[in-house]
Amino acid sequence: MLHDSPAFCGFSVDSLPMAKRFYGQTLGLEIQEDEMGLRIRTGSGFEVFIYAKTDHIPASYTVLNFPVDNIDAVVDGLTELGVTFEKYPELTDARGIARGRQTNRGPDIAWFKDPAGNFLSVLSD
Repeated sequence: MLHDSPAFCGFSVDSLPMAKRFYGQTLGLEIQEDEMGLRIRTGSGFEVFIYAKTDHIPASYTVLNFPVDNIDAVVDGLTELGVTFEKYPELTDARGIARGRQTNRGPDIAWFKDPAGNFLSVLSD
């Protein structure tokens, strides 16, 4: 029934100007702003809608994953731009990368937060 629907996802932030800077300048994504919020188009053409919410509570799960070819290079580049990667004892290395490929436990993945506290990730198979 919905196979032809151009589905998209959305999540809230507490500040659209901060989100616009982070997603547009720091992450380098294409952004369109309208009266309702921000529309972000990813490299695959998938659309993400970000809207302001006065009582925003950050998501406690990953709301957006970015598959990348070279996770080490992307983590280094984002770190240089001021992004802080989450570090979990016995899961991530010193840079914040969980090395799933080496242990046959899924992809290599590194989590970080947007300015509103929502979890994002970069991952590599």
